[in-house]
Amino acid sequence: MTESVRTLFRPVGAKELALIATSGYREFPPRLPQQPIFYPVTNEDYARHIAEHWNMKETGFGYVTRFAVREDFIARYPVQQVGARIHTEHWIPAEELAEFNRNIVGLIEVTQSFERA
Repeated sequence: MTESVRTLFRPVGAKELALIATSGYREFPPRLPQQPIFYPVTNEDYARHIAEHWNMKETGFGYVTRFAVREDFIARYPVQQVGARIHTEHWIPAEELAEFNRNIVGLIEVTQSFERA
């Protein structure tokens, strides 16, 4: 029987991507004190927009990551719409990120990258 998973996306900057790489592309790094929520997004278009317009603006680099999470785990966190119809994400409390990481199935992969010229 195949495990049910949901594909999610996460826009990241260069520092966060380096920390993901250090984990072997298996987990996201702990949140900073001023970041109480980890928010994976539900679609690649929204992740691309954040990576291209926010991450790249702040650091010169932006990346879109894709990964799968066990459906029974992520279902505990309702989808939040934070703007237009495509602006949907899950809100994972920072203190639950380690458990979130344990529910990632497979590796975190980079699907898009942006660099300021």
